[in-house]
Amino acid sequence: MPENFYLDNPDIRFKLQTIDLEEIVAMREHGFAENGKYPEAPENYADALDTYDKVLELLGEIAGDRIAPRAEGVDLAGPKLANGKVTYAPGTVQNLKDLSEAQLMGVLLPRRYGGLNMPTTVYTMMTEMVSRADASLQNLFSLQDIAETINRFGDEDQKQRYLPRFASGEADGAMDLTEPEAGSDLQAVQLKARFDEATGQWYLNGMKRFITNGCARIHLVLARSEEGTKDGRGLSMFVCESGPKLVVRRIENKLGIHGSPTCELQFNDVPAELVGQRRRGLTRYVMSLMNGARVAISGQALGIAEAAYREGLKYAKEREQFGKPILRFPAVYEMLVRSKLKIAGARALLYFATRHVDLRDVYEEHNADREAVTDATRQAEKYHTKLAAVLTPLSKAWSTEIANQICYDTIQIHGGTGFMRDFPAERYYRDARITNIYEGTTQLQYVAAIGGVMLRVLDAEYEKFSLLPFEGKLRRLASAVDMARDKLVRAVDAVEKKHDSEYHDLMAGRLCQMESIVLMSYLLLQEALADKTRTALAESFIRQFLPELDNHADVVTSNDYSMIDNREAILGL
Repeated sequence: MPENFYLDNPDIRFKLQTIDLEEIVAMREHGFAENGKYPEAPENYADALDTYDKVLELLGEIAGDRIAPRAEGVDLAGPKLANGKVTYAPGTVQNLKDLSEAQLMGVLLPRRYGGLNMPTTVYTMMTEMVSRADASLQNLFSLQDIAETINRFGDEDQKQRYLPRFASGEADGAMDLTEPEAGSDLQAVQLKARFDEATGQWYLNGMKRFITNGCARIHLVLARSEEGTKDGRGLSMFVCESGPKLVVRRIENKLGIHGSPTCELQFNDVPAELVGQRRRGLTRYVMSLMNGARVAISGQALGIAEAAYREGLKYAKEREQFGKPILRFPAVYEMLVRSKLKIAGARALLYFATRHVDLRDVYEEHNADREAVTDATRQAEKYHTKLAAVLTPLSKAWSTEIANQICYDTIQIHGGTGFMRDFPAERYYRDARITNIYEGTTQLQYVAAIGGVMLRVLDAEYEKFSLLPFEGKLRRLASAVDMARDKLVRAVDAVEKKHDSEYHDLMAGRLCQMESIVLMSYLLLQEALADKTRTALAESFIRQFLPELDNHADVVTSNDYSMIDNREAILGL
């Protein structure tokens, strides 16, 4: 029976209907001025939401009815490299064809370049559904962020030449950052950009490694443009096209995400163009890319988690032992309930984060017009930039870690059969493992978020939650979260007062997890206020995870240096 991954997941539709996107949409649509110029442009906010709903339903049908049934074949076949040319698995080719024919390859781009001009929030809902169907396809679908980077930072000539090709599906992209000696530490990038004064042409020389879709036609490349520099201030961003001088040396043989080619690249005097300004490749453009990359991987992990949870629930309903379905055993339904709660929290956190990413983006675009900028719009851009900087790493850390745990539990529910390729549980497990590594490990997400946690940048948002009209059970639950928030503040103060950088770093992960639990608890209570049927979800999440927050608080405030003092003895150093 055909499935629709949008219609069968009311939680995504609930998010679309209840997240306040009105300000974002009005600004993206420039007051709906494009209505009449483009047939698909909405005339008002309600019309825009209806369009988003229809597009999500279309993608949900493609994901459930076409992409998901091909996922096993894609995983088994994978891409191939022969004579310097990479070919996708047949299922991947058909998936990309289906998405292109449905005009879903330019979701974020303005209509003047053939795009759909949709917010990041809606695009992330799409990435979640694609990932549920085939996580490896998401690595190709999510590379639309490359086109969005050119749109934000490229000149008009570059936009005219590249963006319509992305939107039509004619061209695909790769983001070439990592090198053999520059993984998480992108300041160490050494691929050289050489400028030929005589011809006015840039040329790229060097190696890139672990490049997702490295066989793409269009590449965004981080390269060292300033001779004699060794840090991020000597790096610039370039765009180039595939050709005989850009060589795919190998495809990595990976644990999972088999449908997406991860390539090692050799640049041999590859002609390239500077994107934006020199020296700002890492400090401005890659840092901007990271917000998009974090929410994309959060969506990917959430989609995998949703698929694994559903597979575990289905198996638990059907599998009988000792005369009854295993779903009736507490040890089994406890795993499933916790999986459901983790997904609910992850989804609430993710779309709260994407909303602020969208607000940051629309105010940044607005303020680029010097005649339109005001003190209020400048302050709004700064505020949402700060929020996005802490929310996107918190979301990626939570979503990717819970995805791994849910996939682990799904195999456990299946027992021995989960270890076999007869069921998709083992594929979900393999695919999930990379999500808390690439685009920044979980540990680096804590590094990215901890500054905002220590500065309490979310406090203004918490004050808004405190004004919500909670009553009865919701009021009591909200009071419990208020007390948990107080524990978080005391834990932050305790770390800050120590003036010990090593202790600060050691406790960063715990503080970030505490922040995430408080925020997700408030968000789920807010959802229960909008829909009473979600009260049980909010209550269960709070009762399950506030004790974990308490444990983190006890450790952080314990002044326990045993981990630091004994690490060498424990590790035998």
